[in-house]
Amino acid sequence: MGGKYLISHDVGTSSNKTVLVNTNGKIIASATASYPLLTPHPNWVEQQPEDYWNAIIKTTKQVLELASVSPQEVLGIIFTTQAMGIIPINSDGQVLRPNISWVDGRAELQAKRIMRKFLGEQLFKAVVGVKLMGKDVIPKLLWIKEKEPTVYHETKYFLDVNGFLKFKSTGNPVIDWSGASSYGFDLKKKDWLKFFFQLCGIDTNKLPPLVRSIDNVGGLTKEAADAMGLLQGTPVFGGCDDVQSAAVGANAVGEGEAHIYLGTSAWVCVSTSKNLKHKNGAAVIQSADPNMAHVVGITEAAGSCIQWIADQFYSHEQQDPNVDNIFDLMDEDVKKIPPGSDYLVCTPWMLGERCPVSTTTTRATLFNISLEHTREHMMRAVYEGVSYNLSWILENFKRDYGFDVSTLKLIGGGSLDNQWMQILSDVTQKPVTTVLQPQMAGAVGGAICAAIGLGIYDDFNCVNDLIKTDKHYEPNVQNAQIYSQLLSSYKSIYYSLKQSYADLNSARF
Repeated sequence: MGGKYLISHDVGTSSNKTVLVNTNGKIIASATASYPLLTPHPNWVEQQPEDYWNAIIKTTKQVLELASVSPQEVLGIIFTTQAMGIIPINSDGQVLRPNISWVDGRAELQAKRIMRKFLGEQLFKAVVGVKLMGKDVIPKLLWIKEKEPTVYHETKYFLDVNGFLKFKSTGNPVIDWSGASSYGFDLKKKDWLKFFFQLCGIDTNKLPPLVRSIDNVGGLTKEAADAMGLLQGTPVFGGCDDVQSAAVGANAVGEGEAHIYLGTSAWVCVSTSKNLKHKNGAAVIQSADPNMAHVVGITEAAGSCIQWIADQFYSHEQQDPNVDNIFDLMDEDVKKIPPGSDYLVCTPWMLGERCPVSTTTTRATLFNISLEHTREHMMRAVYEGVSYNLSWILENFKRDYGFDVSTLKLIGGGSLDNQWMQILSDVTQKPVTTVLQPQMAGAVGGAICAAIGLGIYDDFNCVNDLIKTDKHYEPNVQNAQIYSQLLSSYKSIYYSLKQSYADLNSARF
């Protein structure tokens, strides 16, 4: 089939970002479609899988139209998606319940019960590297088995979001290595950790076949092709989770190279070929590159905290027709507040946390409020709080793995915020760089995976030529002392309030 374009879908927590790129990784057209989060119960977060599919259909048609590209010119399609989704399908391919999102923390009791099989949390952590949480996939699978036995019994395969979209596209139920590694994957053997699933009471026959991110997993079915406006048989590739495609799109795939994603959530990720284990909330997962892995520390609320500030404290300005961009206005307000926000500290754990600390029950805190503090102080404290969290993760990475990161490569919508980038550079005392169109970096990374799968490029070293730096920020050494002091206070706030939050929220969650 002739052609010179690829379509890549970045299916995130709140929206699908789609790009049509040429074989040099240049974005020719892009489109976005959002979908809701459902919270039917405290600490439950679900989404309707059909919402993802409808977003795929809508944005595929839009990018083709925007670029005036014909279906014959599309070489392939790929998905990069939010991780850890759980979408059970039956033998007829019907979805049996809504997707249980990665943010969902419903399975805390199941997690604790699994760890008791290892004689307790501490021994489990010593063996595995991290404690099991109610947000993890295997406890949630056990939750389905116990709370929704009919669904569990009827399930042919548990698919993640990427697997579901590949299934809708090709009719083949598979999961790629990167997606499997957020379930339970042996990075050495490149296979499911079947013994662990079986020990936890999960039927391993319900786990789908494995493929690589760069593998051609089948062609578009007639139904899928007609819905998207593409040709039947257009190749669909294995794809990967969002962290993995972000590493590609940030040009951070080499040994020891790090990127930070700042979107609704955030993460710190370092690429490595070393055989490492989970530690202190950080996970070691499969890279899109079959020969590499990532050490990643995910913080669950980042841009969502900034959005919360905008909605709760800038609602009037958002309705003002004279305000073009509320975040530009907020940026100007941030400049008025000194570094350290006059000793106001925010811990941004709106949804609990995974890294640098693992907790289901802890929530956000604004600490040390006094009469001198204004909404602008609170806002800067939120920007700083997310930065403290990321800095703490980097400190853990250096201590636990020996990663001494020299430069932080930033992608995601948050990297468009100049003030936030300077704050992050000052808090970490590291240079920060951003890429062009950083909100689409994950989608571009996915497209590069497809290009490698097609043989257009030999390997992932191609990113050095394809991904270009946009902006550069240098740390202000004058701010190092105040941020070092407040980072220390930030940590002590967690340890001081950890039990209080557990007492308050354990029964709720």
